[in-house]
This record gives sequence, structure tokens and C-alpha cells, in this order.
Amino acid sequence: MSHRLLVADDDDANRRLLQAIFRGEGVAVEAVADGAAAIASVSALAPDAVLLDLQMPGLSGLETLQQLRAIAPEVPIIILTSHGDIDSAVAATRLGAHEFLTRPISNDELALRVRRALEHRQLRAEVQTLRERLDADGPLGKLLGSSQAMREMLVHLRQVADSRLTVVVLGETGTGKELVARAIHHLSARRRGPFVAIDCGAIPEQLLESELFGHEKGSFSGADHRQPGRFQLAQGGTLFLDEVGNLPMGLQAKLLRVLQEREVHPLGASAPVPLDVRFIAATNEALPGRVEAGRFRQDLYYRLAEVTLQVPPLRERGGDVVELARHFLEEANLELHRSVLGISPPALERLVGWRWPGNIRELRNVVRQATLLAQGPLLEVDRLGSVLRGAAATAPVDPVEAEPDSGGRSLKERSDAGRDAAERRAIVEALRSTGGNKSAAARLLLTDFKTLHLKMRKLGLDASPR
Repeated sequence: MSHRLLVADDDDANRRLLQAIFRGEGVAVEAVADGAAAIASVSALAPDAVLLDLQMPGLSGLETLQQLRAIAPEVPIIILTSHGDIDSAVAATRLGAHEFLTRPISNDELALRVRRALEHRQLRAEVQTLRERLDADGPLGKLLGSSQAMREMLVHLRQVADSRLTVVVLGETGTGKELVARAIHHLSARRRGPFVAIDCGAIPEQLLESELFGHEKGSFSGADHRQPGRFQLAQGGTLFLDEVGNLPMGLQAKLLRVLQEREVHPLGASAPVPLDVRFIAATNEALPGRVEAGRFRQDLYYRLAEVTLQVPPLRERGGDVVELARHFLEEANLELHRSVLGISPPALERLVGWRWPGNIRELRNVVRQATLLAQGPLLEVDRLGSVLRGAAATAPVDPVEAEPDSGGRSLKERSDAGRDAAERRAIVEALRSTGGNKSAAARLLLTDFKTLHLKMRKLGLDASPR
């Protein structure tokens, strides 16, 4: 693809000459006669370099340079003038000019200087692309996998990352939704701003509003100091609302108002605070279903779901299991001060054949525990088997053991019912074994407290041992 050069010069003869020189070099040239037109062309044309005269009607060359640097800081700008002096050269350099050239200058010398500027621009673009690819495909690939399903999701992720659109990340518990949200932030123009996460399902409802909106000193009993909320802490960056479907209806209305008005009103404050934040939400339950059930506001859903990213479950990404298991083994060796060299083929086969109801989080826990138990240079299937047997209660129920079905339900409905029945039995047994201690039960089931809590609420279970 040919390079694009923007020429801004009020002399018609100069413009025609420059067009002829650079067309001969295979460069596409757009020529304008003043600074205002140059600024408009940079926004519309996205040139790879600019040749800018100093003396033009309206905006001067230096004023034009200053505005061009503000809207396109990555584009090299070369000053080419017949009226150059030291003061102008110093001022242009301070404003960010790539070079300052004065006429007369030979066509060959000018072409060489512009070619170098174009190569500089191309090199910077390639470095930036490589950095972004390494950032997304490197750490993120290691933590999420590189199967076809994940590569397709990552392509979509890059497309939306640098937009201003609000994103909803969908996926089962443990699939890595927060990692996806962090990747969006890291690949966006807000990467230098803060990434602030809040778990809407883990904070008690009576504290959640203060956590989100913040409060002023004396705004309620016990508010002995001013506390900025997560909205304000994310200024200039990204706010990640994990498990947004758990927001109470009252707070859903207030979040909608924040999204609409782009300002937040801390508790006890006399005036709202303008907000410059990008929102990313995540949920393990499809929000349209909660909308239909009257548990989530439809208008808020449409405000949040300007773009939706679906993170596929681990059971649909068989190739990722081996890659992720090896990564988690390296991680476990460092964390646990072990020196397990690898995973034996039978153990890998066992891992690939597992259903992974807890997804990546479960795989990581299993590999860590098996690494701790390993007694040889390899993680063997016998050690792995003992860990998986402890997690077997969360696997889908065997069809032979499933309750008889009277018919009239789809395969998916029967499968979901079987899974729910298996999870119910597993949780009840774990609670019985731990005397109703949910934290201990979560460890026994190789999951985390939040996931267990959500599962119990979904299945209508309490913590009493049965």
C-alpha cells in the first residue's frame, strides 16, 4: 500500500511541484492551501506524514503544527519554508516538528527527508502493532488459551478495544472474564488510566452504593471521612462491573443515570462530579433472561450491551486444556517451590477428557494441587486422579443415575436438569462433610466461595448440613 503525504502550502506552484515530485516516488499526495484545510484533511485522510509551510493565510504554520500535533501526535510533520530563521526553527522543534527544512532544497534531498519520515512512521506503527499483539496474544493467550474459538474471540476483542463502546463480557464462572476486560483496557486508548474492578455479587447491598458512588464526610452515621467511590477512582480509565446481574434494582436505576449523564453524585455531595470512564460489565448468566424475569432493567441492558463478547467454556476448547495446564504447572512450581518437569501423556489425556464445570479456575486449582502431591519428575495420572476424584462431585451426573424423565423436555432441558441435580447433591454432601462451613465446602469442591454462594442461591440451598 502506498504512503499518504499531506502538503499544506498557500503557493499553487509549490503545491503542483511537490505533487509531481512525490507521485514519482509512489506516494499519494493530498495538497491544501491553508492550515484549517490541513487540520480537516489530517482528520479525514489520516496521512503518514505532513509537509507544512510556515507562512499561510489564516492559521500560521506554527499554529497549524500545534493543532496537528494535538490531534495526530503519531504523524511526523516536516516544516518546509522559504522564510526560515533560527527562532522559527527552535519554536517548531519545541512544538514537535519532525524536521525543519528551508528552500532552496534539491528534489532528491527533499524526497530523501520525506522518505525517512515515512519510514519512521511505518516503524513506529509496526512496533505498536507488535507490542499490542504481544500484550494480547502473549500473557492473555497463556491465561486464556489459543484455540480457534479463543482466537476468534480475541479478534473481536481487538476490534472493540479502542472504541468508546460499553462492553458486556458473557461467560460461565471461571472462564476468565476479568482477564478479557483487562485486555480490552490494556489495548485501548485508556491503557494509561486506572482499571478498577468491583464484584457486584460479593459486596453486601447496604454497602454497594457507597462503594460505587463514594460519600462525603458526615453523609451518614460512621462516615467520618470523605471516600471516593469506584466511579471516581476509575476516572480516565475503565470500570469493570463483575456479575452486574446481581445489582439490586434500585442501584440499576442509578447506574443507568450515570451511563446516560456521564456524571456521578456521591452520597452527601452538593453537586455531581463529571465522569470520564469506560464501562465493561460481566455476567455468567444471560442478561436477556433476567430482563424477561423482571430482575434486570431492559433500558440498562441496552445501555451496557453496546458490544457483547462471549467467552467460550473450557469444555468447548479441548486444545486449550493442554496449553493452560502446562502454564499452570510452571506457575505452581514457582509458587509452591516444586520442580515438576511436565505432565505425563496419560495425565494429559485425563485432563483433556474432563468436563471442567469450573473452567479455567478449576483447571488451575487441580494442577496446583496435583503439583503439590507429585512425587516424581512428572505429574502422573495417579496423583491427578486423586485430585479429580475430589472434584468429581461437580461433574455432570451420569445418565444412568439421573432421575427418570417423563418426556416432553428437550435434550438441553434434560441436560441442564441433570447438571443441577448433580451440583445440588455435590454441594449438599460437601456441606454435610464440613458441618455447613461454606468456605471449607468451596475448598472441598475445588471452587471459590463466591461461585459456591451463587450456586447455592440458584439451587435454593442454605448452609445447614443435611
